[in-house]
Formats: sequence, structure tokens, C-alpha cells
Amino acid sequence: MLPQNRRLRHLHGIYLRNLSFAKPHGRASDDLDADLLSNKLHEDQPQLHHARSSESLRPRPTGRRRSTTLANATPVARQKQLEYTVDSRAADVFFSLHCEGEEDPVYVSEVGERSMNFNFRFFELSQAGPSVTRMSQVQVKIWAKRQQSWCLLLTQDIDLRDLNYLGSLRNYHFPPNCLVFHLADGVYSLDLSSKRPEPKQTTPLPTSSYNALMKLSNLDNSIQDALATREALTAQINTILERTPIDTVPQAQESAHLASKYVGAQKRALQAAQTRRAELRSSIDARRTAIKEGQNAQARAADDVEHARSKLPASQSLIAATRESIHGQRRRICEDLGHFFPITPIPAGAPLSFSICGIALPNTDYDPTSSSSTEESLSAGLGYVAQLTHVLQYYLCVPLPYPISPFGSRSSVRDDISLLPDAQREFPLFLRGGATAQYRFDYGWFLLNKDIEALCVAAGLKVVDIRHTLPNLKYLLYVCSAGSDEVPERKRGGVRGLWAGRMKGRASLAVPGDDGASSAGGSRRGSTDSEVLGGNKQREQLSRALGENGHGGSGRPSSPARLPFDESTKLTLRTKGLRENVGARA
Repeated sequence: MLPQNRRLRHLHGIYLRNLSFAKPHGRASDDLDADLLSNKLHEDQPQLHHARSSESLRPRPTGRRRSTTLANATPVARQKQLEYTVDSRAADVFFSLHCEGEEDPVYVSEVGERSMNFNFRFFELSQAGPSVTRMSQVQVKIWAKRQQSWCLLLTQDIDLRDLNYLGSLRNYHFPPNCLVFHLADGVYSLDLSSKRPEPKQTTPLPTSSYNALMKLSNLDNSIQDALATREALTAQINTILERTPIDTVPQAQESAHLASKYVGAQKRALQAAQTRRAELRSSIDARRTAIKEGQNAQARAADDVEHARSKLPASQSLIAATRESIHGQRRRICEDLGHFFPITPIPAGAPLSFSICGIALPNTDYDPTSSSSTEESLSAGLGYVAQLTHVLQYYLCVPLPYPISPFGSRSSVRDDISLLPDAQREFPLFLRGGATAQYRFDYGWFLLNKDIEALCVAAGLKVVDIRHTLPNLKYLLYVCSAGSDEVPERKRGGVRGLWAGRMKGRASLAVPGDDGASSAGGSRRGSTDSEVLGGNKQREQLSRALGENGHGGSGRPSSPARLPFDESTKLTLRTKGLRENVGARA
């Protein structure tokens, strides 16, 4: 770096070498210290000195003090000598940089403790601003701390352009309080002689010719002329503008146009606010109307609640009676189903071996090598089980997870839950032959057992093994028909219109004691109609009802064998008691 180019922005660090507090008087610093030490050691001991005449007032030269003089000294003297040496040469030091025109210091370093040579931390002055970084002169102040007090040790004005290049800090004997400056390209000092820096090893650069330099000079002159012309034109334009009066009309028009825009915007905002106010008012009115309607509805609901509270005990008792009736009817139905589909144990068979309607059905342990008669009996038994299970789902109000299609010994069950093709969801409860048919038959039997398990779980039963088809079904019927009360009778009635249609014109039906009338009705033996017509009590009640209806409220006589409605009246066959609501639960 050339000396004229050195600036404060290139300064990165400062070193302090050979710290000293003594002022030189032509002798070495160690001689002065030795004199001071000898004076301190012997100031308490008065000595006699020879008087000096006026001819010999100059101090006599004395020999150089050496450390060997303390060889015969006491340890206390040695300790005092060492403490004095340390106190006289070592101290706590920091420095500050000051520039011309700046009241505060540009930079203050950290404090170096108890040393004679200090390597302060590097710093950057680029943030101080161009007024500082572009300067070449700086004032360095060294502050030292001795005996618990700070004092200004050294003030030195430095011009970076006058510094001498050192290259490194090695192999130099530094004078007392020597300042070394670390710049961007090396180490410099003002007290030591300059060392010529080694040239940088770079590739040679091509130089420009005289014609090129002249062209650059002409171009620079042209640019300077253009800049001067621009400044002259700017001055002329400013002079003309100052002489020309200011026209305020365009500015006023722009202000008026802007004000009209503001007015239009405020009008639109006002219109929107008015529309919003109208909407809010209509919304408030609608809400008030809704609140009134809600209050009226709440009042009506409160009245209904008060009115319903009086009917609550009767409704609760009716519900309890209905549930008890449903439970009784289910008991009766399950008992009838137990009679229709008798499940009895096989005396000579294996444990838990049962038969349904006299057909033995094993517990899911069918042997494919058995005879065809066994296959037929197995299909018939499964058909009875499928019919009984299909009927129980309606009477117990429990939908089966796998629907059953009862069709005697050709019944089947459908799986709509598993991931199967639609054409393979139907599984037979009978054998058709082949390994595939055996697999589908076993799976269909498994689905039938799962349906029986669902019925048992709905009834509150715990199924130990779903493979026990008939034992689980027998247990379900036994539990559903069990109870301490008597089984209610079947609700009769609802078929009097059908009876009247059959007995139309038969007056002999009204004569009590006529046994042939029961067979004249054409009822099937063993049916409910034949049982009603065959009983004397029912026959007397029917005759009495027909006799009373013959003299109706209209006053016109009618035949005692005719009912009080015309033939055109539509008759409905009611089977109350035979069917129940599938969704209801007892």
C-alpha cells in the first residue's frame, strides 16, 4: 500500500511494546532502576559523603549495576527488589483513538492487565462514518493504572502516511513505550526504521498505449464539459423559473378534482351506511318477531308440559302394562313355537345331541362320507331350524345379521357383510355334492349359528359354543318362555265379519244347542274358527250379538241373521295378537 493511500479504515490493531514509566536521562533504564533501588534500600541508613568542591560538581560516572549484586542479599531484600521491578514496569493499560473534529474518542480498547507488552484486540472503524475512515491522522492516548489510580501515560499524534513498514514483530529491539500499528497490508511503526516490503509475486499486466491514454483524456474532458454544460443549463432554467410568475390554476383544479373524489367517496359510504342501517333495522324487527313467537311457543310448551304431567302417571302405567303384555305374548309365542318345533334330546345319542321335529341334527360335525339319507335328514333339520330362527327375529324384534330364506329342506342364508361377489352371497343349508358345495354348506351352517347367537345375545344369554345349534336354540326358547306369571291367552276377535259372511242367511246358527251349525260354516277342522263355532259359550255370545244388532238404532227391523252393515261395506281381517311391531322392544 502506498503511503499516501493509508487511511484509518485500513487500521485494524495496535500493539504496545516495552512499557516504561521512567523518563530517560542519557542512561539505560536498568541503571536508573538500580539507582532508585539503592537509594530506597539505604535511605534509612545515614551515610557520610565527601564534600564536593565547585570544580567537581558533575556527577561521577558509576559502573553498571548488575543483578549479581543481590547474590549476598537477604531474602527480604530480594523480594523487595522483585516487587519494585514488577511495580515499576508492569501495569494495567488501555488506549483510545481521537480524531480532529470529534469530541468523543473514536475507539476505546479493552484493558490489558499486568504486563509490559500488550497485544490489543483487532477492531474495525468502518462504522464510524466517512468523516473518520477517510482521515490519515489520529491521536493515540495510552492510559495506565498504578497504585489503584488511572493516569494518562502517553499522548502521540500519528500520521499514517509517515509510518515505517516492519513486516513482523520478530527480531526487533523496541524502544520504551513503542507503538506498533497493524494495517491491512502489514505491521508499521513510527519509532523504528523502515523495511522495504517484498514485491508481490503477480503476473505482469499489459500497459496502455499513448493513443489510448489520449483518448481517455479527451473522453474525460468531454465528460467534464458535459457536466459543466448541464450545470449551466440548470442555473438558466432555475433563473427563468424564478422570473416566471407561478400559475395556481392547475393546482387549484387538481385540488378541486381531488375534493370531488373525496365527496363522491363519502356519499357512497353514506349510502352504504344507510343501506346497512335499514338491513339491521329489518333484522332487528325480524328477530323481535321471532323472539315473540318463541316466547309464545315456550308458553304453549309450558302449558303442554303442565297438562302432560297430569297424564304422566297414566301413561307410565299404560307403558308398564303394555310392556308386561308384550312380554307375556312373547312368552306365549315362544311356548307355542316350542310345541310347533319340538326340540328333544336323543336318549341314546352323544351328550348335547338333540332332534327337532323328530329329526336328529348334529352340532356342526357332519361327516361328508355319510349316506344320502343322512344328508336328507340333515337338510330337513336345518330347514326347521332356519324356519324357527326366521320367525323368532320378528317375535323378538331382533334383525338377523345374515338374512335367512326358509324353504324347507332347501333353505339358504345370505351374507351381505363379507367382501364377496354378489353372485356368491347365497349359501345353501343343504348339500349338493362336491368339495366346493361342502365348503359353502359348512359356511352357511356357520352363518345360521351366528344368527342364533345374535338372538341369544339380544335376549341376554351368553353363548358358550356357537356350534351347538339345537342346544342354543332350545335354551333360547326355554328362557324366553319362562316366567312366574301365567301365560296369557291368545287375543281372540277381529274375525266376526268373516264369520258373518260365512253365516249369511243361516238363521239356524242363532238357535242354541244346534250342533250341526258348527259344521255348516265350512271351517277347517282344528282351526281357530272351528274352535269358536264349536263352543257353546261362543255360539251363545254370537247369537246374542246378532239378535241385538237386528234391532238397530235406525228403528227398522232387520233379519236376526244379518249384521248391522251393508254388503257393500269393505271388510278387514284383523289379526290382533298374532303380529307385533317389529321395532318395539319389551
